[in-house]
Amino acid sequence: MTLLSYQVFKTVAEMGSFRKAADILGLTPSAISHTISAMEKELGFSLLNRSKSGVTMTNYGEQLMPYVNAVLNSDESLQQVVAEFKGLKQGTVKVGCFASVCTNFMPSVITSFREQYPAIEIEVFQGTYDDVVYWIRNGIVDFGFLSASSAGDLYIEPFYRDPLLCIVPGDYEKKEDAGMISSREEKQGGGKAKNARERHTDVMTIKEMAEMQFVVQRESTDADIQNYLKENHLDIQTRYHVVDDLSTVALVESGFGICIMPELTMRDIPYKVRRYRMEPDAFRMIGLAALNPELMAPAVRTLYRYILEKYRNI
Repeated sequence: MTLLSYQVFKTVAEMGSFRKAADILGLTPSAISHTISAMEKELGFSLLNRSKSGVTMTNYGEQLMPYVNAVLNSDESLQQVVAEFKGLKQGTVKVGCFASVCTNFMPSVITSFREQYPAIEIEVFQGTYDDVVYWIRNGIVDFGFLSASSAGDLYIEPFYRDPLLCIVPGDYEKKEDAGMISSREEKQGGGKAKNARERHTDVMTIKEMAEMQFVVQRESTDADIQNYLKENHLDIQTRYHVVDDLSTVALVESGFGICIMPELTMRDIPYKVRRYRMEPDAFRMIGLAALNPELMAPAVRTLYRYILEKYRNI
């Protein structure tokens, strides 16, 4: 088997079509079909299921794909090393990220990085934390953005502290708890009593949240929020279990409950809601995760370091 046969297999599996793979690789459909058949004959088992509706991987094909990715990534690394020896910075870097990083970080990263390294291409794969972990482990991406709590045993270098906020409907009015303001502060009047009220109305406490209905995202979507709920023994009541951020906040805006969201995520939200700091406070630590940063190809290492330098002190 050759590198071309590995690339053909990978492309057919990704596209689900011999014809689409042929268009991408600049080959004929018959050449694609012949290459796959030759691979299967050499291996002694089928890699792909063919049907009128398209092409899918067999169980053997799915198990082989991570190794195919590893071979192709190794060849890409070799080409990048050779280019580095020649004084060039070139290659393709595949990056996994979740939604709020994709919208808040990646446009700026791609634009500014391209100005310095025009020969390095960036491919972006957006999904949930679980998706990014899977892509890193199986060699689909070179590295990915994750929260520290979702990285598991993957190496991760944290660089961005993202506060968690309590999100409530836009017409929500926080009830002032007179008990939060001491009689001494009331007697002194003026600034101290006013500051005490502002401190209270600016913060949502665990006790207050425990009395409210929640809109909850699935655990694979944001582990940090789930951890906060568990650590603070918030036995929440909910009828709404969603995946994406927009759906979550849309339900909150309509009055179906409250939610907890990272501050970075809320930059993308157009709905009319109110935001509160939480007590106790919480945050997610965003970082770059990889299988082994010491073995990165030159282009991958260049982008990896560029992102850390660009966002570490923000």
